[in-house]
Amino acid sequence: MTEPEIIDKAIIEELYEKYNDREFVHPDPLEFLYRYDDVKEREVAGLIASTLAYGQVKQILRSVSIILDILGHEPSVFLKEASYSDIEKNFVAFKHRFTTGAEITGLLINISKVLKKHGSLYECFLSGFTGSSKYLDALLNFIRELRMGDCDCYNSLLPMPSGKCAYKRMNLFMRWMVRKDNIDPGGWDRIPPSKLIIPLDIHMHRISLRYGFTARKQADMVSALEITEALRKFCPEDPVKYDFALTRPGIHLRNKP
Repeated sequence: MTEPEIIDKAIIEELYEKYNDREFVHPDPLEFLYRYDDVKEREVAGLIASTLAYGQVKQILRSVSIILDILGHEPSVFLKEASYSDIEKNFVAFKHRFTTGAEITGLLINISKVLKKHGSLYECFLSGFTGSSKYLDALLNFIRELRMGDCDCYNSLLPMPSGKCAYKRMNLFMRWMVRKDNIDPGGWDRIPPSKLIIPLDIHMHRISLRYGFTARKQADMVSALEITEALRKFCPEDPVKYDFALTRPGIHLRNKP
């Protein structure tokens, strides 16, 4: 078994300083959030962008762009005011890999219901994030709200709230909305960045094995929590700050023309 490489705080901070810049964002669905100054609009765009963040990046950007172009510059207003039949009519022909028009329509209608019930996605999350609740429990509650009780069947956009998978796309969305720096636009100010969990995919898992953040072979929630704790040693108040900088060099090289 190959011994992990040693990475100390100076090295990881150097990576952060170099790559945590918007010049390295494209191509990434995160760039769609920069269009929205209003947090209530940004959160809707961010949820759509993150749920579709699977597959080839060009296809992701195209799919997200199609939806946000239809929803306009105030997606939350569109979803609150449009009838469910109008939403269905606009997206019936939509297709993104495994995601059908029916699935994206269902997600958008459910977002509309959450907005009408709570006022915003932020308030929906906060309703399950009390002083005594654990962050992961609040995240699972948020998913249940978005699934409107339909929690036991396959869905290409929202994972089942069992607590077992890594919830990469949901943790990515939370990183975008909670953190605020050169990359992440933030806006959900009442959630401490220290509570966030690393968005764990195959690429981040490979990096984590390389640097000894985990020795586990499964990219699941146990590994995600273990990696987050390893990164907490470098920055206890914001362990997920290194996510973009650690993953961006390889992604940037792969997408160079």
